[in-house]
Amino acid sequence: MEIKGKVWKFGKDIDTDRIIPARYLNISDPKELARHCMEDDDPEFAKKVKSGDIIVADKNFGCGSSREHAPIAIKASGISCVIARSFARIFYRNAFNMGLPILECDEAVGSVSEGDILKVDIRKGVINNITRNEKYHAQPIPPFMQELINEGGLMKWIKRRLTTS
Repeated sequence: MEIKGKVWKFGKDIDTDRIIPARYLNISDPKELARHCMEDDDPEFAKKVKSGDIIVADKNFGCGSSREHAPIAIKASGISCVIARSFARIFYRNAFNMGLPILECDEAVGSVSEGDILKVDIRKGVINNITRNEKYHAQPIPPFMQELINEGGLMKWIKRRLTTS
């Protein structure tokens, strides 16, 4: 699976309350959650992001609570992938459960700038910075996790398995 999009850059320790503020946790509609994604860091983020764009962040992305709203809001906003130095473990699991591809790559985080265009091969873990003509290598997403992403998340994967068994 290849992804191509514009980079939106964020710093370290982006917690789930910054991804989707707690005041919106009573919302279950992904499109409505997307309207509030990252709004406390950038009130115009949801209006500016385009389908396929990519978030690049420093370490510990998704720390804080275990809310699934965070990867849902990111994915529904149009973000196709998140690249960070590291992810909070519960966010890491929730992202795959929701079908949101994530990659850990120090090299990319240190080199890319907001607005760069990246082409990401999540199967191989290769990140090409089209803007800078650079290539970075992340740990490829394991095959089972790729299945979850391709199906749109864990629940859709389970549903398909139950209907084909």
